[in-house]
Amino acid sequence: MLVRGLLGFITLWSHLVPSALGQSASSAYTPTFGPCPEGFSLHRTTDSSNQTLSAGEHAYISSRKANVLPGSWKSYLYNLQSTNASLPSYVSSILSGANGSNAYPTLGIATSGGGYRAAIFGAGVLNALDGRNSTSSHAGTGGLLQSATYLTGLSGGSWLLVSLVQADFPPFQELVFGPSDNSTSSGFGGWLAQYNLFEPSGDPVKDTLYDAAMVAEVRGKHDAGFPVTIADVWARLLSRHFVNGTNSGNIDDVTQTHGAGITWSQVANTSTFASHNEPFPIVVADSVSNTENRSSIITAEGDLVPLTNPIYEFNVYEMGSYDPTLSTFTPTQYLGTTNTSICITGFDQASFIEATSSELFNEANVTVWLRYPRWRNLLTICLLNSTAGPFFTLLNQSIPQANVELDVSLYPNPFYGVANGTYIDSTQEYLQLVDGGEDGEVIPLQPLLVKARGVDVIIAIDAVCEDSLGHEDNYARGSSLIATQNRTSLFPSAYSFPPVPTSLDEFTRDNLTAHPTFFGCNSSAPTPLLIYIPNGQAPPGEPSLTNTSTLQIQYQPADVQAMLDQSFTIATLKGMDADWPACLACAVVDKARDRVGVQRSGLCGSCFSRYCWGGTNSTTGTGGSSSSAGSRRLSMNSWLLTVTLAISLAWSL
Repeated sequence: MLVRGLLGFITLWSHLVPSALGQSASSAYTPTFGPCPEGFSLHRTTDSSNQTLSAGEHAYISSRKANVLPGSWKSYLYNLQSTNASLPSYVSSILSGANGSNAYPTLGIATSGGGYRAAIFGAGVLNALDGRNSTSSHAGTGGLLQSATYLTGLSGGSWLLVSLVQADFPPFQELVFGPSDNSTSSGFGGWLAQYNLFEPSGDPVKDTLYDAAMVAEVRGKHDAGFPVTIADVWARLLSRHFVNGTNSGNIDDVTQTHGAGITWSQVANTSTFASHNEPFPIVVADSVSNTENRSSIITAEGDLVPLTNPIYEFNVYEMGSYDPTLSTFTPTQYLGTTNTSICITGFDQASFIEATSSELFNEANVTVWLRYPRWRNLLTICLLNSTAGPFFTLLNQSIPQANVELDVSLYPNPFYGVANGTYIDSTQEYLQLVDGGEDGEVIPLQPLLVKARGVDVIIAIDAVCEDSLGHEDNYARGSSLIATQNRTSLFPSAYSFPPVPTSLDEFTRDNLTAHPTFFGCNSSAPTPLLIYIPNGQAPPGEPSLTNTSTLQIQYQPADVQAMLDQSFTIATLKGMDADWPACLACAVVDKARDRVGVQRSGLCGSCFSRYCWGGTNSTTGTGGSSSSAGSRRLSMNSWLLTVTLAISLAWSL
């Protein structure tokens, strides 16, 4: 009752005295209007049968391949050779450049969703691939991160990716825990995981003021004429942890901007990006639409977004989709713009991009209205009484908006009128974007499957929680790969994907999530080779540390370090297979090996016998068991139902 009373008081206070709560952040978070630059184009169209990259991406990749990657591959080869592995000569020939620049592999790395668990596991795996880490270099895996051409992330993986690139690509220990000399208010202070995302102080009064500040910080955007939703509040919360401007000394200081004003397109100005010394970063989000067939929204049990809905990617230069139903992009810097005369800037806040990619709040509402129709009133009350409930309440009361769906990320639709007849949102004023894994594809593979990008090999980091009957341990089971296979079969002209099992039963039967697995080793189709690194189980003899709940939003530093260490062990197979670094290199160069016309041989042949999945299903895929593929979402929805009911009861006491 005390907190409810405080909410009413704080709502009134924040409405009457906005300068007391987040004024500087509100101003920095507010998009601005101005004339469009000369030669501005709102759209870049690319045909699915003749895909093209943006001029910015093409220039970045070309320069990186010509000036950076040759040295990166040689450094990786040096680390690999230091393990004294007996590799066939073609591995060193390819990595040293002896076969020419066209023989280098084009490597992409995808880091999955799964909240803080995914961010931490992904950071641990990337650290194992980081050539700046002496332990990784000594293990023979360090240097692959520096050799990658692309790096993608969604949901919790987007927290990792956005924080990494906007902070100018610091080492992972510094990224997660902050610099040892304590960051200034304008620098990056680490993830600050020891502070609860919603209630950083643990004091009900202070945290209620904190909640009100989050809402006050988005008022300027609303006053400028844009609808604001829970995603904007979520952006301000995430910004304290994954964008520059916050440290342990100022996390609850509402006079600071806390990353407001730092945009995704500004990443282009960081020194590491400007010198092409990092993989090209891409964030992924899903979409829901008022025009989709709501009766068939659940394509696999528990999945809330149809596989046919557009998947959007956000890179530094543009946002859009290679899906044949749209095949159009718009400049990231001018997101919010819908014409060619008045341009919006500042809409592409880095925090809003990562909030969009991890916007799960619609799941509870969709679950309520589609899966539990008889409990709608009760569950709506429960949602308002959940951890996110105060933000919905404050947003509704302090910034009332008519006909605005508060549980999605809203973007003025730059593609209005585009591809009418195939694009489901061609007639919609706003795009409704949500968590990038809501269609079941929780590993952001789609951008790496774009044929124009020519990716040879993908390292897929899977930290998805996939509880299902008989498996309730928060580990990955493979459903994301099944969903990707099913979706690429719908758009074969745009994407190519290697064969994977069609059901979770096959993943379990073949023990494919107990260790890294290679997919597409002998595919006759021109598909990338997939190196799958799942968070599938603890290493032998170790306790389970990396299988925490997706919705755990607070971690102590010692627990984070233990998870990072275990993730490193999983990625390097430390103490489990001395040949793994060599086997990993064999997989990385295998498509390049095929290009130069050399037969797989020696230790590489042995590695492929051990780590390749031997399935033979079609590369186009026909889809797997819907109940298996949707286990992650079914578990999440059940979790939301249980928690909201429990919290509702707690609030009533």
